[in-house]
Order: sequence, then structure tokens, then C-alpha cells
Amino acid sequence: MKFYRALFLPLLFSLNLTGADWAHWLGPQGDGTTTESNWKAEIQEPLWRKKIGIGFSAVAVSGGKVFAMGHDGGKKGGKETVFCFDGLTGHSIWSHSYAAPLVDYLHEGGPCSTPVVDDSVVYSISKHGLLHALDAKSGKILWKRDMPKEAKMKKLPYWGFAASPLIFEEQLIIEAGATYSMNKKNGSILWESDFFQAAYGSPTIFSPEGFPMIAVLKNDGLVLINPENGSTLDFVGWETSYQTNASTPIVRGDKLFLSTGYQRGCALFQWNGRKLEKQYENKNLSTHMNHAILVEDFVYGFDGNVHMAGPKDFVCMDFLTGKVQWRITDRSLEIGSLLVAGDRMMLLGQRGELVFARVNPLEFEEIFREQAIGGRCWTMPVFSQGILYLRNARGDLYAYDLGSK
Repeated sequence: MKFYRALFLPLLFSLNLTGADWAHWLGPQGDGTTTESNWKAEIQEPLWRKKIGIGFSAVAVSGGKVFAMGHDGGKKGGKETVFCFDGLTGHSIWSHSYAAPLVDYLHEGGPCSTPVVDDSVVYSISKHGLLHALDAKSGKILWKRDMPKEAKMKKLPYWGFAASPLIFEEQLIIEAGATYSMNKKNGSILWESDFFQAAYGSPTIFSPEGFPMIAVLKNDGLVLINPENGSTLDFVGWETSYQTNASTPIVRGDKLFLSTGYQRGCALFQWNGRKLEKQYENKNLSTHMNHAILVEDFVYGFDGNVHMAGPKDFVCMDFLTGKVQWRITDRSLEIGSLLVAGDRMMLLGQRGELVFARVNPLEFEEIFREQAIGGRCWTMPVFSQGILYLRNARGDLYAYDLGSK
């Protein structure tokens, strides 16, 4: 064990220790990790707290500002709001509100998509598909689009619009049944992909052999899309019970990993230059609400379902083989979420329990545990510039200063 860690940990400590913005879903590297490592593995009182309304959207952090979304709870005449706060003080800089239904099928409702900040513009999409481009400094509307109207949707997906926007070069990629590429400066549609069942998971960029593709898990399967024209490059069927594919593919080199809930399990695929070939498929990791994270050659994630009986475990699995390294059952965490910062993990349990643990493929190595926010917590935590941001479904947003250890 000591010999393995002697080889493993220097790789992590050699990373850049400076802070980074978390300007979009899954953070600075698009994989749920940050290189920030010089932080205290304990929490004191929150640096600040805010009420932002009902929802599950994670925050985005850019240029010292925090961008968040929430719904006021009104079922008739309700509204959704995009907020901009000072990251250090929580002082409100601006907010923008608009009429929006709650869209609360089998959950509290409210926005699920995470904003993305790019070139001083904030892009956000509401639960009912209203897309905004807002000036990050002032909140001024630069342009907006009604995506259900653009996509000619007869009705919203069951859980509304949940996929986060993706910036690729000058394109803004939006999921609306079909995948849409829009000019990020004015919102004009550049191309529209083939139609598939609406995605609840967010798209990502997959670049085997240096050739970029958009990878997105729709409700009927995994799609690889040519970012130049929207054509389908490959499709692999992958259906989950209750039409709830809600995860972002994990990519590394020429390999792509999927995991979804309701005991559907996980699979690893490899690009052979023409299409994806399955390397394995098993039920060792079945992520329901939240994203698994790949560190070195190991995937860490929550296995199980929020609404179903059966195991609710935290798992470490070998990425290349699918073999389980270790598995723990923790009734305080149940089906939580996580991020990785340097050589440590931050895990947020389903009811607001915060756990810090070492990244260790040999065992679960807990460092710290404390109730941090309460309420229903299905939203991924965010860590940027030494500050940890947590939110729950009812709309509490907490900022914890972890500073330097």
C-alpha cells in the first residue's frame, strides 16, 4: 500500500496548485476536477449564505463572480432568476428574472442546467428551455432564444431542460431533442443534428486522434456528432429505465465511459478510427443523479438509486477493466455527489453531509465529516479559488472558505 501511494501521490502533487475558475459544468478541465490542492480539510462557519430559490443547478464561478439559478416556487405566475454574486462577500451584483413554470414532475422542480461563462458572457437555459446570453458584468440581455419553439417541440421533456450549455470554439451547443449549434455571439443557429430522445445529461468534447466530436448521451443512446455540420458520426444504443439517461460521458484519449442509473450499469468504449467498440459492460457502477469522476486510472462514483431499494454505495473502479477496487456503504451519504481537488475528494451527501477523503484506489480514506448545509442535496459542489460552494434543492447557497492549510 505505501509503495503504491509513493508512486501515485507525486503525480497529483506535481499539478499546478494555483486557483482556477469553475466557469462551466464539471469545472476548469471539464471532468469534475481542479488542481487546487492547498486547502484546509475542515469547515468553519459559512463565509456567506444566500437564498436563490428552488432548483438543482450548480453554480459557475468566473472572474471573482458566482452565477447561480433558482425558481421562486410559484406554480402559476412563477419566475426563474439568474443571479450574480461577489464570490468573496456574497454581495448581489445583479439578477435577471423571467416568467417560468416550475416543472416539478416527481421532484421540487426549478432549474437543473448549470450556466457557462465565456468571454464575459453568461449563457443559461431555464427548465422550460428559455436560453439567455447575458453580459457577465451588468446582467444585460445580449440575446435570447425560446428553444422549444426553435426545436418545434409539442411538449417539454418530462424533467424539462437539464443539460448544460457547452462552448466549443465559436459555437454554443444546446440540447433540445436534436443537438443545436448556435453562434455564441448572436444566437443564430449554425446547424441542427439528427433528432434523438431529449438528453438530460450534458454534452462534452471527445477528441480521439485529435479529431473533435461532440459526445452526448441521449435517452435512446450515445451519439457522436461532427461539430462542423451536425452530422452523426456514430450511435450506440443505451437505454435506461424511465428514460432517465442523465450523465455526461467521461472521455480520455480514444476511450469513452458511460454510467447511468436504475441498475443499467456502465460501459467503456474505444474509438477505432471509424466507430466505437465496446471494451466491457457491467453493473459495478450505476450512477443515478450525479457524475462519476476519473482520476488517473480509476473512476469514483455513487452506485444506486435515490428512489429505489437496494445498495447505495460509493465505489472505486478500475477504468480500463471495470473491476471494483473497493465499495463502501454510507447511510449518511447515500446517493451524493463529488468533486476532486488535488489529491483529495469532496463528497456531498444526499442530506447535506460533507466528507473529505483522500484520492486512494486502495481504500476509502476519510479525513473529515460534518453536516454542512442540510436539505435535499443532489447538486454537485463547486470549488474555486479556495471557496467551496454548496446548494440544496430548496434554494440555500452556502460558501465555505477553505483557504490555505
